[in-house]
Amino acid sequence: MIRAVGSHPPASAPVLAAYGYCETVTGQQARNFAYGIRLLPTAERRAMSALYAFSRRVDDIGDGALADDVKVARLEDTRALLSRIRDGAVDEDDTDPVAVALAHAAGRFPIPLGGLDELIDGVQMDVRGETYETWDDLKAYCRCVAGAIGRLSLGVFGTEPGARGAERAPEYADTLGLALQLTNILRDVREDAEGGRTYLPADDLAKFGCSAGFSGPTPPEGSDFAGLVHFEVRRARALFAEGYRLLPLLDRRSGACVAAMAGIYRRLLDRIERDPEAVLRGRVSLPGREKAYVAVRGLSGLDTRHVTRRAVRRRA
Repeated sequence: MIRAVGSHPPASAPVLAAYGYCETVTGQQARNFAYGIRLLPTAERRAMSALYAFSRRVDDIGDGALADDVKVARLEDTRALLSRIRDGAVDEDDTDPVAVALAHAAGRFPIPLGGLDELIDGVQMDVRGETYETWDDLKAYCRCVAGAIGRLSLGVFGTEPGARGAERAPEYADTLGLALQLTNILRDVREDAEGGRTYLPADDLAKFGCSAGFSGPTPPEGSDFAGLVHFEVRRARALFAEGYRLLPLLDRRSGACVAAMAGIYRRLLDRIERDPEAVLRGRVSLPGREKAYVAVRGLSGLDTRHVTRRAVRRRA
């Protein structure tokens, strides 16, 4: 999957307005994501905002207060809209700006729109209240709701022509998505519990005495909550290490975008590791100045060079 090349006609006023709407949604509702995509060229940034706005719509259906049967119907309506986008049946003057923007982006970049079907599948798992016995079970869910987003994003980024190992780029993008999702799960463990959801594998919870769940600001009595968190942090770090092998396969600005988004989550992981119980007291986040530093680091190519040097040492 190489970067899309060639000239494209300027976007029409309705398409630009649709992209503007999607960028507003992204800026207001996905600050970590927005920090990353601001490093991209205009066309790629707009396409990524369209992907985010559609994904956010799907997530909002799953997280909303509607009855489950209504959520299922709304998700199927959204899947039908995706089919229209895939079939080229959305006109520029359509009243749905997200559909207009995504249709335009899909016409410009080789975006594997089936990844959004996977996202809908994952949100349907949430609506059904599925729980996960093992990491393999949870991994299947994470691939739907996050790995698919990595692969969709790669459709926008493309890979550098001639990049060694480019055929594995979708695999690395998928794995990086898993790393981000597992970090999200750790960060939101209390919030999810209050919403009646448990994502961490049941066998991990049992191993560390946490099967009673997380209903308050302190761990279950007699549990090794810190041990559980550190166990999951190590798993997430291994996923990050594998997923970061994507960086040398991307052009400088796409690599900077990915490094910035992943870097923010890696720093969240550091904070969670230092103070595991913080996730039970409230949402762990990074201050704006630290996010800006991560973005600058990504743009400088430090992370990409580090991954490249490590790969060279492995081959030596």
